[in-house]
Formats: sequence, C-alpha cells, structure tokens
Amino acid sequence: MRLSADVVNNYKPIDEEYMNVLLSEEIAKNPKKIIVLDDDPTGVQTVHDIAVYTHWDKDSIRQGFAEEKHIFFILTNSRAFTEEQTIKAHNEIADVIEEVSKETGIEYIIISRGDSILRGHWPLETEILRDSFEKHTGKKVDGEIMCPFFKEGGRLTIDNVHYVRYGDELVSANETEFAKDKTFGYSAETLPGYVEEKTHGRYKASDVVCISLEDIHDMNIDKIESQLMSVTGFNKVVVNAISRKDVKVFCVALYRAMAKGKTFMFRSAAAFVKVFANIKLQPFLTREQMIFDNSANGGIIVVGSHTNKTSEQLEHLKEIKDIEFIELNANLVKDDEVFQAEFERCLKLEEKYISEGKTVCCYTTRALITADTGNKEDELRLAVKISDAVQNLVGKLNVRPAFVIAKGGITSSDIGVKALGVMRAYVLGQIGPGIPVWQTGNRSKWPGIPYVIFPGNVGEADTLKEMTQKLLG
Repeated sequence: MRLSADVVNNYKPIDEEYMNVLLSEEIAKNPKKIIVLDDDPTGVQTVHDIAVYTHWDKDSIRQGFAEEKHIFFILTNSRAFTEEQTIKAHNEIADVIEEVSKETGIEYIIISRGDSILRGHWPLETEILRDSFEKHTGKKVDGEIMCPFFKEGGRLTIDNVHYVRYGDELVSANETEFAKDKTFGYSAETLPGYVEEKTHGRYKASDVVCISLEDIHDMNIDKIESQLMSVTGFNKVVVNAISRKDVKVFCVALYRAMAKGKTFMFRSAAAFVKVFANIKLQPFLTREQMIFDNSANGGIIVVGSHTNKTSEQLEHLKEIKDIEFIELNANLVKDDEVFQAEFERCLKLEEKYISEGKTVCCYTTRALITADTGNKEDELRLAVKISDAVQNLVGKLNVRPAFVIAKGGITSSDIGVKALGVMRAYVLGQIGPGIPVWQTGNRSKWPGIPYVIFPGNVGEADTLKEMTQKLLG
C-alpha cells in the first residue's frame, strides 16, 4: 500500500503544551526504573544524557539501577543472535534485573526496543521477559504495547499499517527491502496481521486492540485508557502515530491505566522510549560538543551495512576529497591466508593515514558473499569472518582516531563492544536525525572519543556525507 506523505496533514492538531503538563504529572506518580533492552546499538536514536551498558552482569545492572536518571539501556545486540542465544541472554538479564530490584527495593519496567522496520526476535524476546516477570513477581502481564513509530527514520503508523517514507511517498513496510530480510522477513500489510503472522495464529489479528489516530487527535484519553483497561491475556495493543505528540497522548492514558493496576510489556522503536521516559528535546550536537581533545589525528569511518541506502550513502561520501577510502576485498574471505593479508594491508593503510591527520573510510565489498556449497552454515561462517575483520579494522588499530563512525547495526555493535571494548557509554545525543553519539567510557580502548552509531536504514543519500563533514569541521 502507498500513500502521499501529505496524508499527515489530514488530522486535527494536538495541544502539545497541555499534553506535556498531563504527561509530566502522570510520570511523577510512577517511581519505577525504566530499563530498555536494545537489540542493536541504534536504540538510543532519540535520547541524550543517558547511560548504556553493554554487559548484564550483576555489577553492571546494579550500577544501572543506581544511575541518577530513571532510565538506562542495556545493549543486548540480540538481532545478531540465534534463537538459542536470545533465549539464554534474555533469561539471564531478566533474572539479574529481578535480583537487583529485590535488593534495592526499586521496581522496574522493561521495554524491548526493536527495529522500527519490525525485524528482530519477536515475539520470542517479550514472551521470555513476560514469563520471567510472572515467575518472579507472581503478577500477570495483561498485554503488550507495540509502537514501531519512529519519525526520524520516516516510519509512521496510519490505520494500523506501518509505513516507510521515501521522499513524498509512504510505502507500507511489507513492500520494502526490510520485510524481505532472510531471518526476520514478513508479508503482512497491517500490524494486526503482522501479529497473527509472527505468532503463528496464537494471537488473532481480529483480537488486537488498536489505538486510532482519530482518538489520539481528539485527545480522547478516557477512551484510550478504557481500551487499555480491557486488555488481558497478554493481548497486543497497536499504537497508531505520525508524530511525537501522538505518543504523548497515548502515554498519558497508558500511565493512568498502569496506575490502576494494569501491567504491560513493551515492544517499540526508539521514539516511544523518549516520550515514555519524558526525555526533553535537545538540538543536534555540534562538533565542539563531541570532540574534546585537540588531536591532530584523523577519524575513521567503517561501513559494514549492505542495504541499498548505505551503498548509496557511501557513493556520496566519496565526494569528500579529503577522505582516504580503503576497500576490504571480502571476495577473498574463502582463503584464510589471502584474506588475512588483505586485512593487514587495510590496517597498515589506516594507521598511516590517521597518523598523518587524514580521515579514512574502510568499507567492505558491496556484493554479498555466498558460499560455493550453498550450505547456510558455511555462509554464516564466512559472514562471521568478514564481520570479525571489519571490527578489527578498529580493534587492532594502534593509532587513536579523532572519532569513529560505524555504519550498520551489527557493525556498530561489534565495533562498540568488541573493538572499542565499551562497558558503559554515555549518550551525548544525536549528530543528526536518528543518529546517536556515544562518549566512550573510562574502561574502553580509547576513553572519551565520540562514537557515532549510524544505522544502515537511516538518512537520505547525502546524510553520511553531511554528518562526516560536521565532524571534520
């Protein structure tokens, strides 16, 4: 399904100032710690001045509970996991959270932050979290809130259809390249249909509770609250939204329903988190707010994502003449010795250019590499070898760069956790719409450098170029 982007003008305006007052009042009554489990590092696309933990040991989660802010993130990177790994990680996280909660006396709310294009281990992740919560607390989870809206990425939900914006047109997500994902693909056009498809019919499309844009723009909070009060049996609630103001209206009703005893699990994109936690707007970061030292070294950009948008952005980046481009020939991956020599060639060039004050962009061959055997396990092994080489382009650097940009969800996770060794990072904010920046913590490979996490599916053709130019100054 396709719509003109002008359709967003068909709805009544919302009194945002009034909603801000109502939302602040409701949030002030709820002392629970908000814990966001992020299935890749892009979930902090809308927040700032918040801690992100990359491990879920007891010390890390205890530190998260002790954070001054009422919210913190745990990076699971589970979108890159197998189902078995996902089950193990989420059971571990849920158990430790509950243990720390009992020790501290602080109750909590868990949000499962997933891709705004509906990819990831759903419903597996939220079902594990529900089972654990019910086991530990003896309370029933009444329902699951689903809000994939993410305006910064052009993701809008209208009449229960989730859309991706391409220029002046809105295209239903099921018609995009993202819905054809080999691991997490889907065909349903509507979100209730998506629920039925992904749960294999355990939850029927006809039973999904849908919060309409009409009720939201009429600010019919009592009706929305009544809908939420009716939810039982872990039934799903789909939230239609075309702006942050819409989510605010919904969250007022949501907090009121929770205050009356309703318990929900959450599967959302980044925008919901910002509103639910009442995080205020902040201007995009300037170069001076990101780069704190006066190093003469250049920065490094690593491009791993293979989406069409990323490849297009890479071509536009090449218009910057001051950047040195290094292609890692992934076609050589089937020969260990030859591929190792190729990696070392790239690494040597990186160190030379960065130490000379030049920024480098390292990118993999754009064509996807497949195994000659046609065996999926063989293809996975090749993909892992390429992924390891990509993160080691940063991890084995002996020269401290002025900044690091990673393009792609899995790429940015591997570089953040494995290459940079980040245990705890501080989210400075966003360099551009939907593009967060971490400041690496004291226990990382290079403390205090800006790490730009650039999702593979965000931005226009020249966005990577523009963000790099901002860092170059």
